[in-house]
Amino acid sequence: MIYLISYDVATATPAGRKRLRRVARLCEDHGIRVQKSVFECVMATELYVSFKAKLAKLIDHEQDSLRIYPMNERVREKIVHMGRDTSVDLNGPLIL
Repeated sequence: MIYLISYDVATATPAGRKRLRRVARLCEDHGIRVQKSVFECVMATELYVSFKAKLAKLIDHEQDSLRIYPMNERVREKIVHMGRDTSVDLNGPLIL
């Protein structure tokens, strides 16, 4: 399944900036950054469950916002993108 992850972490304090770095790092470990605070992640249900639980522990539920949009392949094919393309073919080979 493909998941679109977006977040807005309050960064007015050092603790907020630390949360932001941790959320971003976790998302980078599981997907591709398509915008500054938006990631596309492809993962099996079991991995998604643990990923979501880790994110829930990282954020401050009073100050931060996190959204997860599950997308099937049909929905993903209908995405309209304008401007510079930063995406990666998640189904193709990835060379590091």
